Amino acid sequence: MPEIINIVEPTLTNEAGHCYSFISSFCKACDENRTIRLWVDRHAEVSFAGRNIHIRKYFNRALRRLQSYILYKRLLRTPGRIFISTAGSADFLLLDWAAKGVLPPKKAFLYSHWFRPNDKKIGRLKKLALKQPNLEILGPTPSVVKIFQDAGFKNAHVVPYPISEQEVVSPAGETGFRHLLYAGAARRDKGFSHVVDLVEYLQARGLQIPVALQTSPEHYGKYDALTKADIQRLHLIAYPHLQLSPETLNNNEYAALFDGAICIQLYDTADFVDRISGVTLDAFSAGCPIVASPGTWIARMAQRFDAGIVVEDMSPTQVLSAVQRIISEYARYNKHAIAAGKTLQEENNADALFKVITK
Repeated sequence: MPEIINIVEPTLTNEAGHCYSFISSFCKACDENRTIRLWVDRHAEVSFAGRNIHIRKYFNRALRRLQSYILYKRLLRTPGRIFISTAGSADFLLLDWAAKGVLPPKKAFLYSHWFRPNDKKIGRLKKLALKQPNLEILGPTPSVVKIFQDAGFKNAHVVPYPISEQEVVSPAGETGFRHLLYAGAARRDKGFSHVVDLVEYLQARGLQIPVALQTSPEHYGKYDALTKADIQRLHLIAYPHLQLSPETLNNNEYAALFDGAICIQLYDTADFVDRISGVTLDAFSAGCPIVASPGTWIARMAQRFDAGIVVEDMSPTQVLSAVQRIISEYARYNKHAIAAGKTLQEENNADALFKVITK
């Protein structure tokens, strides 16, 4: 009988965004000797190739903490492994409560995309490391994993953040640069306000640089207060060269945004100092250069491949200067972004993650 891997991802609702890309790449790496049961939002509209992928529509947003606890109890008492693909602080506690004892080896795997530590959280982790020595914790970067290692977890490993394979484009043709782009959900920590400031500056200067912005909300259709105000501000600016995408896009529509674009990623430095950005991976895979905020993983990738420019600060003057420089050398930056996309897809395939969970 095939071994069962239970993937728990309460926020997965559709095929947009990096949650789907993460899971999709893992499913593609799965061999016929395993069966994947994917536990997702009860209204999810997703599909994955392969007869061994079974979708369980389960989670209600308002009840997902309680439902997670009940599901963990159930899964811990049945055959198969548990993979929490986007593990937050609550998942560590809920899994421990559900276990009512020491977890067996190779039973539960938690992928922590990033972790913002404080004294209270670290104290909890240290206690949990003593109670659950067999817990397997995975993270995309050394700094994320080090938090758990320092707390006492013996099975904490760096595993590349998996992305779906994409067809890396050919160099830009005669069309070249088309527009500036903000891709992904409109969020405060992803610098949406700075992008709105840039649009306001372009309008004030009387410039005609096309801009395409995704203004779709994060999970469950919610905006933070600042982002909501920024979207209202966008409409008041009335920049005539602005294209807005307020709804979540499908894969083809999302990919098309990167064609001939410059992706603006003025992400919060504290939150993204060593946090991998799926948008960056998507941009490079599409041959799209980026403008990045300083001190971030995104900035290091832009510098590593010379596939974008890192600004000194997020002021509109700095950002516009970077944009104009990339436009003037768009063919070169496009070529470097394509090379970056090929390398990062090789470095971030799902094989390593699959091997760690199934070994």
